[in-house]
Amino acid sequence: MSARGFQPPAYPYERLNEARKLASRHEGGSIDCSIGTPCDPPLEAVIETLGSSKSERGYPTSAGSPVLREAVSRWFQRRFAVEVNPEELAACVGTKEFVASTAGYLALRNPDRDVVLFPDVSYPTYEMSATLAGLTPVRVPLERGRLCLETIEPDHARRAVMLWSNSPSNPTGYLDDLDAVATWGRAHDVPVFSDECYCEFTWSRDPETMLSRGLDGVVAVHSLSKRSNLAGLRVGFYAGDPELVGYLRSVRQHAGLMVPGPAQAAGAIALDDDEHVVLQRRRYRHRLELMATALNEAGMPCDLPEGGFYLWVRVPEQFDDAWAMTNVLADVAGLIVSPGEFYGPSAADHIRIAVVQPDELIERAATRLKSYQVQ
Repeated sequence: MSARGFQPPAYPYERLNEARKLASRHEGGSIDCSIGTPCDPPLEAVIETLGSSKSERGYPTSAGSPVLREAVSRWFQRRFAVEVNPEELAACVGTKEFVASTAGYLALRNPDRDVVLFPDVSYPTYEMSATLAGLTPVRVPLERGRLCLETIEPDHARRAVMLWSNSPSNPTGYLDDLDAVATWGRAHDVPVFSDECYCEFTWSRDPETMLSRGLDGVVAVHSLSKRSNLAGLRVGFYAGDPELVGYLRSVRQHAGLMVPGPAQAAGAIALDDDEHVVLQRRRYRHRLELMATALNEAGMPCDLPEGGFYLWVRVPEQFDDAWAMTNVLADVAGLIVSPGEFYGPSAADHIRIAVVQPDELIERAATRLKSYQVQ
């Protein structure tokens, strides 16, 4: 494209170079808690299946193999007591790809609509999905993680191609009111897409899915990246309204979007096992508590999240801004974190810490913080 056309912005995490330099000076190196990349081992059976499925020779099915889709269906029934027909769900190549592309596909289906609604403080790809599709991104204000649906302008509702909900939220850890969101979407004829990738790490209540409110007009989006430490396999899936799922299955097949066969086979193994998720919940809960305690003792108050494995920390008034706090944490503790502005302009007074490093590194960061006190 010409210089006047679309120019991708700097990728947010590439802006942390100064913090990385400060953190790298520590003996033992930096502790990168800026990106939610799992570090813990996946199931051994998953690794074995990757090399033994014999599915690498032919093209995989775009919608997902029957084995994978049936495993997803069983998981919905076992986890949420929700029945989803395997024919009414499909695989995606990791959920980031799905988030980034779906708005454009829905706009092709309904060209009279040109607005993407998404949480004001949220994963940057919701906004980018609208930009990439030539649509208008519209932020919906939040109150303790709940979408303030009453603030959506009637014209934006009329023009909305979709509404995103994210519960538990990345980055805030709050839980949305899924009943209210589903009800609003149906009342305004706006498809609701519920990003539930962190649902297995819900702390304040049982995990929830939008599909418990019925399938009409809603689609739930899930991933094995966080649940099963399989971010490298790129196995996600979506389920819900049969018409929406059927449309997306078809258009994605034309686009050639396919999860590799061995990854699908391995994903089915992971979905049928719940014990490793119980273990992973314990790991993240321990790390959250350890890091939160260290921050509070250092004069950086924070609460445990309602869900997810992020600490969402308000910047104390003693710091000029989130970037200053980011650099202090890098300098003092070797800890690399994300300034809140990565997740929206109104989040500039927070930082996000992903407790995705091994226990010994989280403990090391906590120990280093003991030498510091906010003045």
